[in-house]
Amino acid sequence: MSKHSQRLASINPVDVLLWTFRRNEDDVVNLYDSLSSLMQISTEGNMLNFGYWDDDTVHPHKAQVQLCKRIADMAELNTARNVLDVGSGFSEPATIWKTNFPHIKMSCLNVNRTQLGFASSILKENSQSSHQNHASETINLINSTATKFPFADKSMDRIIALESAQHFKPFSEFVSESRRVLKENGILALAVPVMSQSRSLEMLKLGILSFTWSSEHHGLEDLKKAISDFGFRIQSVDLIGSKVYEPLANYYVKNRKFLRPKILERYPSYVEKILFRSLLKMREVSESRTIDYVLLKSVA
Repeated sequence: MSKHSQRLASINPVDVLLWTFRRNEDDVVNLYDSLSSLMQISTEGNMLNFGYWDDDTVHPHKAQVQLCKRIADMAELNTARNVLDVGSGFSEPATIWKTNFPHIKMSCLNVNRTQLGFASSILKENSQSSHQNHASETINLINSTATKFPFADKSMDRIIALESAQHFKPFSEFVSESRRVLKENGILALAVPVMSQSRSLEMLKLGILSFTWSSEHHGLEDLKKAISDFGFRIQSVDLIGSKVYEPLANYYVKNRKFLRPKILERYPSYVEKILFRSLLKMREVSESRTIDYVLLKSVA
């Protein structure tokens, strides 16, 4: 299955603005259906996160795998049994976790039917490959909203939201459902882009990102309060923005001559120009600590 052998995408800038400002579930689905290929082309993989870049990382897919490992360690998947990945994208992180921890039973919940269909196809392909078939076993793909889980009370050991919780609206309902579904002492593990201060104080500094950052712009303290209000005990807060935004932007700048022609096979030139300007701004506001990226672990 080729990701890039598609005709040139037709994207209405007015639609993009509406997706950005309304940010309801349909808008998020449309946004990802239209723009996910940007990440796939740039990373040569099927993950939709920015990655964790250490000093030795030179490629975005490796950074994405490293972020998955950070989440797995934080969520203590080595001692888990039932794991729910909310906003699971194309389910590649779940496949990595299942490969590394064969004992876990993975459930991938996603409101986006297109992504679930793609994930199902990949899992079927993997199941036919002798060296990958264990990863596709007991990975359940579920079409549902992040604010209402089709699971019984206290049925999950871990809930993970890897760079997806910024889209859950309202966030409080996701936290409430996570508290309901997690067993006592179960772990909620989040990887979330955040504003360093309150949204009202920092929004003017975002520039073009005010229009292209199509998610809820949570302040870190607001996020922590929303989680604590439902009885979670916050166990760790790790701010890693400098290992996320800046190296990702630097990678694109360094490799733009190579990446731009690939993107133009799929998208109009203005999309790539907006992407480039957004990445430059993302690097700037990360360096000024206007935005950050949090790995947050809390216990039910």
